[in-house]
Amino acid sequence: MLDWNLLLSPKRLGLEEEKKPQDVRSQFQRDYDRIIFSSPFRRLQNKTQVFPLPGSIFVHNRLTHSLEVASVGRSLGNMLANGLQERKIDVSPHLLESIGTIVSSACLAHDLGNPPFGHSGEKAISRYFEEIDVNNISSKISEQEYLDLINFEGNANTLRLLTHHFTGRRKGGFALTYATIGTLLKYPCTSQDLVSGKSPYHKYGVFQSEIPVLQLVAKGLGLQTCNGSKTIYGRHPLVFLMEAADDISYQIVDLEDAHRLGIISTHDAKNLMLAFFDPQKDKKQLDEIHRMLRDITDENEQIVILRSRTINKLITDCMSAFWRNYDAIMNSCFYSSLTDSLEGASEQALKTLSALASEKIYNAREVVEIQIAGHRILSELLQEFVTAILNKDKSLYTSQLLRLLPSQLICEDKDEYTRIFSVIDFISGMTDVYALEMYRKIKGISFSVLR
Repeated sequence: MLDWNLLLSPKRLGLEEEKKPQDVRSQFQRDYDRIIFSSPFRRLQNKTQVFPLPGSIFVHNRLTHSLEVASVGRSLGNMLANGLQERKIDVSPHLLESIGTIVSSACLAHDLGNPPFGHSGEKAISRYFEEIDVNNISSKISEQEYLDLINFEGNANTLRLLTHHFTGRRKGGFALTYATIGTLLKYPCTSQDLVSGKSPYHKYGVFQSEIPVLQLVAKGLGLQTCNGSKTIYGRHPLVFLMEAADDISYQIVDLEDAHRLGIISTHDAKNLMLAFFDPQKDKKQLDEIHRMLRDITDENEQIVILRSRTINKLITDCMSAFWRNYDAIMNSCFYSSLTDSLEGASEQALKTLSALASEKIYNAREVVEIQIAGHRILSELLQEFVTAILNKDKSLYTSQLLRLLPSQLICEDKDEYTRIFSVIDFISGMTDVYALEMYRKIKGISFSVLR
């Protein structure tokens, strides 16, 4: 069984031998501050969540989404800490009180590796290497490395961004604590593990370049290997809370955004959220909600109230799911998510909402338009920069193009996989607006494709 005192390790990646500084902040508060003050975090304000970045109506972007996920994650973490204390489970008191901060820090960082244009950006990168590439990359790198490219994964890119030793930067990347990194390891396995069918997860979270980081951190946290593999591990228990915070936030808040944009009617939005409350078991909460809705005439404010109450309900229900599966989680044999383990009204309501979101929200015209634009823009940028960085006979154009890469990504003396990833690091770190501007400049286009 996993040991909470190991799982909450304050040891820092790359600074394992450094004496811990005396500070009014805990090691985990330092993680939180380090993430929120970072450039990649600030860039999230110009990265699409689902809908195009706002015009006259404000919708969520990656930054506001991450802040909201962190808020939900902190609540889940604090509830877990209270539960561990009530059950008299052996956890050092100073570590116990930090659980909310650890989960919140991981939630802040969980989308840092996502490229521009939402999840379609991940698909665009994969599609380029599998279908468009003219450099015959598959013959230049190993099969395992090629799987990283044709199955590009934002979760794995987050781990890389936070832990990779970029040129001129310190070892350990952000030098986060093992506990925070472990809480971010949503899918602790490689693309090869996933494709081979050995992994129990439906995605992967570690590129070939970060396998040493995975193994080092997993050992320090006491995570258990799975299926006899040296690169597949059971999840850190706090991953389930980070994942639940993300699931709760995007499911409910995407519905709120769709309502603001007129994609979902007020009537339907209300019914979808009220369905999370059982008419008998949650009668007291429902009566209070209906009283509040009668006193409020503004439809947007009604949805705000319902969104708040629904998120609170899901936080409680996910925490119940965690405790129902506690033994399996602590023995590294639970692979589902907490939202997939809900019961009663919440289980059915979330299934209904997910089906409607897939049909009406994620396939809405404005969402599809930005996905198409993202595919075109990222494919063209990858084509230009990958070709340039693999070209040994540098022309004037190629040399000038490579000067656009930040100094920490320069690695011309490295192998092909490393050089290709330096381009991916550059492009995936772009905001939607910057990617569009770079595309227009390189292509000599003077008109705007996106707003």
